[in-house]
Amino acid sequence: MQQLKKHRRFGLYTLLFPTSAWLLFFILIPISMFGMYSFWVVRNETIVREFSFGNYVRFFTNPLYPNLLLRSLIIAFGVTIITFTTSYPLALYIFRQSGRVKSLLYMFVLIPLLTSYIVRIYAMRLVLGSNGLINNFLIFIGLIEEPLQILLFNRFAIFLTLCVTLSPFMVMPIYTSLEKVPVSLIEASRDLGASDLQTFWRVVFPISVPGVVAGSMFIFILSLGDFLTPILVGGTQGMTISKAIQMNFGIAYNWPLGAALSAILLLIALSTILVSNRFGALREI
Repeated sequence: MQQLKKHRRFGLYTLLFPTSAWLLFFILIPISMFGMYSFWVVRNETIVREFSFGNYVRFFTNPLYPNLLLRSLIIAFGVTIITFTTSYPLALYIFRQSGRVKSLLYMFVLIPLLTSYIVRIYAMRLVLGSNGLINNFLIFIGLIEEPLQILLFNRFAIFLTLCVTLSPFMVMPIYTSLEKVPVSLIEASRDLGASDLQTFWRVVFPISVPGVVAGSMFIFILSLGDFLTPILVGGTQGMTISKAIQMNFGIAYNWPLGAALSAILLLIALSTILVSNRFGALREI
């Protein structure tokens, strides 16, 4: 019996080793290195391995970085709210379909994810640009005579691009949760005299809350850490905390400060995950 237990334990460790090694070498070690870098300093364009809290002090004493973080949080919250309000009806509509139509609609949601993220951002530039779809349409119907310049290279462009490109990450978990709603519960609710709205609010929506929480977590974290969108469609007004991190690792060559900003952003992301998991667990009880 003990020999059998040893064999089972050895087999379990063998199965876990590749995943554990992957997590160790490609996630835990790089994150630990980021943590070490955040306590070093830069002198004469050279990284000095001297322990210091200066990068974190600079974050809290320089008004630029808290303002950038606040701006990024506002954008992330706004994108999360808008994607929820637009994605939930779509997920609910797909859920109510049947057969081939349901599969086809869900495939349309997944198709954008099969293309590169950069391609999707450039597609939004084509839509919002001076010669883009929106401006050409407005000129065609006679509402404007010259292309609008306010649609691109500003915070509005960042916000709209994030909403469009990240919406599948909200639709998918909500749809998955809706698929868990037993049809018998919906039929029982209607048999007891509940209206469609009452059935949705008291039966369907509570079961779909874990999907809403998961989708909101995905959208918030992805929006907060995205630096490509501010670079490609934000212009001079598109400065965010993620773009500041990218600049410190690139143009400024201040890796310690960039690592400190990344560590702060990582703490916010981990806190979001913990809160989301806690809220989702409470709703499932």
